[in-house]
Amino acid sequence: MSAHTALTTQPNLMLRKLVLLFYIALTLGCHTQSDPKTSEIDQKVEKLLKQMTLEEKVGQMTQLTLNVISKGILPYDVSEPHEIDEERLQNVIVKNHVGSIFNAGNHAFERDNWQQIIARVQQVATTQTRLKIPVLYGIDAVHGTNYTYHSTLFPHQIGLAATWNPSLVEKVAEIVAYETRAINIPWNFSPSVDVARSPLHSRFYETFGEDNYLVKELGKAMLKGYQGDTVADKYKVAATAKHFIGYTMPLSGIDRSSAWIPEHYLREYFLPPFADAVRAGVKAVMLNLSEINGIPAHANIYAVQEILRKELKFKGLIVSDWEAIREVFFHHHVAANDKEAVKLAIDAGVDMSMVPFDVMFSELLIELAKEKRVSTQRIDESVRRILKLKFELGLFEQPLYPADNYPKFASEAFRQVSQHAAEESITLLKNENNLLPLPKTAKVLITGFAANSMRSLNGGWTYTWQGHDIDSHGGYKHTILEAMVQKMGAENVRFVESAFDSTPENITQAIAAAQEVDYIVLCLGESSYAENFGNVRDLNASEGQVQLARQLAATGKPVILVLTEGRPKIISAFESQMQAVVMAYLPSNEGGLAITNMIFGEVNPSGKLPFTYPIAANMLLHYDHKYSENYAFEVQYPFGFGLSYTTFAYQNLTLDKKQLRAGDTLTVSVDVTNTGNRAGKEVVQLYSGDIFASLAPSVKRLRRFTKIELQPNETKKVIFTLLPEDFAFITPKNQKLAEAGAFEITVADLKENLELVDNIDFAEKSCQ
Repeated sequence: MSAHTALTTQPNLMLRKLVLLFYIALTLGCHTQSDPKTSEIDQKVEKLLKQMTLEEKVGQMTQLTLNVISKGILPYDVSEPHEIDEERLQNVIVKNHVGSIFNAGNHAFERDNWQQIIARVQQVATTQTRLKIPVLYGIDAVHGTNYTYHSTLFPHQIGLAATWNPSLVEKVAEIVAYETRAINIPWNFSPSVDVARSPLHSRFYETFGEDNYLVKELGKAMLKGYQGDTVADKYKVAATAKHFIGYTMPLSGIDRSSAWIPEHYLREYFLPPFADAVRAGVKAVMLNLSEINGIPAHANIYAVQEILRKELKFKGLIVSDWEAIREVFFHHHVAANDKEAVKLAIDAGVDMSMVPFDVMFSELLIELAKEKRVSTQRIDESVRRILKLKFELGLFEQPLYPADNYPKFASEAFRQVSQHAAEESITLLKNENNLLPLPKTAKVLITGFAANSMRSLNGGWTYTWQGHDIDSHGGYKHTILEAMVQKMGAENVRFVESAFDSTPENITQAIAAAQEVDYIVLCLGESSYAENFGNVRDLNASEGQVQLARQLAATGKPVILVLTEGRPKIISAFESQMQAVVMAYLPSNEGGLAITNMIFGEVNPSGKLPFTYPIAANMLLHYDHKYSENYAFEVQYPFGFGLSYTTFAYQNLTLDKKQLRAGDTLTVSVDVTNTGNRAGKEVVQLYSGDIFASLAPSVKRLRRFTKIELQPNETKKVIFTLLPEDFAFITPKNQKLAEAGAFEITVADLKENLELVDNIDFAEKSCQ
């Protein structure tokens, strides 16, 4: 080989390698659900599938609530104490071949009770059925293993979002997975990767907030914590990304009501977190309970088959939400009867029906198959996915693990993580004249309905669906009042109990008590609720709460307002009279300690709002609103905002290039200094703004963030990398396009300009 040949051939070889690596990377980006054992599992699935009757297959696609196999009057009146009804269990598992049980039957249980329940269910399934297929048990472990007494509970997702700390979110999810597997439940209906665009929506607190980039990053972290490297691990669970898609932006704000979302808007704001969850290997997806543009999600062939299956290439299990297939008929009225609703849902791509109270779904699907209105091939598709997940979870080999495999269940180490998560979520929104932290020698009045309530700290999905029994079963934990007394001593604390909507008597008593103290801690917000039981007419704080706040402020004593709420209630009627405002979200069982530690300075607050806090009930714009909405954009507190007991200064915002072309990488750096006198954590947030575009752009969009800790006078250089894709948007033709033009890069109060030189069409409709 000549020297000339060597010089020309080597670059060609390198080019081919680079192309091959790019192709592999692209392929892995869209198909990350590979597993070395996949082919072996697939073979087992096919072998088992060939042995199954139609009735056994359809049974696998049926999911019933625990109530159906429990003693008591169905559907809701389960016996106390709980007992499995053996006749019902035989009917469900042996006769009707039901493949999945879920939920807690209106109960929470001790860990031992759960193990007994699951053991009996699996014993019947694996010894008394013809094919011995284990049951896939699922549950909503949405802020801890929350249907298990004495388990470790954590802030709801909206509070975890306020930490802006993916590694902490992953650690929380690891513990939830560990404790959920410790009760022998291997499937979790979490995380929610919905983007909360309506503060009215009752499921706002179950999300990671209003921005889809924040939702994406924290969703992936939670997913990693749940599933790890393999769900066969006895400390991991199969996760479920929910609710596909657009669930959290109903036009009215009412749960399960209709949404009207143009497709390009749906793809711009709601689809990316699901796309990232699919890339990360999420095992299941749960569908939206409501309808988008007149089509129920459970009958939406385009959304499920074209977008989720074909474009995102999701290979896992699609499960319906509670009774959602029936609702296609009786709630949405797009099917003439239950049977037609089943056909629509199966045609759309639902694999498993959360029925939840009877086997009517099975009976109707069997009829449809025998009438050849639903093909056996379509049924086989779903059963393959269900069986595959059971094999991946290791249920055929070991459906149960003994309790001694989980010695860290409800451990002090886990409790400390919960407290840390609550402390890091707490967001200081106002601190007039540095009122906080308070001295421990202060005399304090604590009042407001949330002051002595575990229910207000935990919210819904806590021991029961609505969280109505929290104070009975969470009483071994500290309310805000109890934590304050523990910290300060009873002699320094006055407490005046208040109703949810304070009465004149409550207010009179509180005013009298205020004369004897130095400070007032006023605890307001919401009580517990879940789903449609949390529907509200508007977001305004109740008149009783407003009057309590105003009249306490009129005493002249400094008032620290503590908010425990799952969505932003309007406080503008009295916010100006509060000297400090603390947003605690729903911090859960360790919330009382966390709030107290923050108020007295043992914790330096570092939470940042994961949503825009509105100033009025009819001003619900988001931080990424359009330029045309600037005139109306007035907020109580902005997205990403939160104070600290120290101060931070930003300097030297630098872009490594002023012009960006296809294939380029942009490096952005900034120096952050702690200019205060105590250590603190800061969330460094990078935004981009498109100066003009063919589709009206947002004023800014969050593109990157990181959380850093700095000692006094310490400086750290924070470096972000961005790609041209980060400046793209979805056009009305559903193209992913980055348009040439001017952009503004913003970090804190620093700005730099950037030019995107060329139009770049990413043509990524098949892999968002």
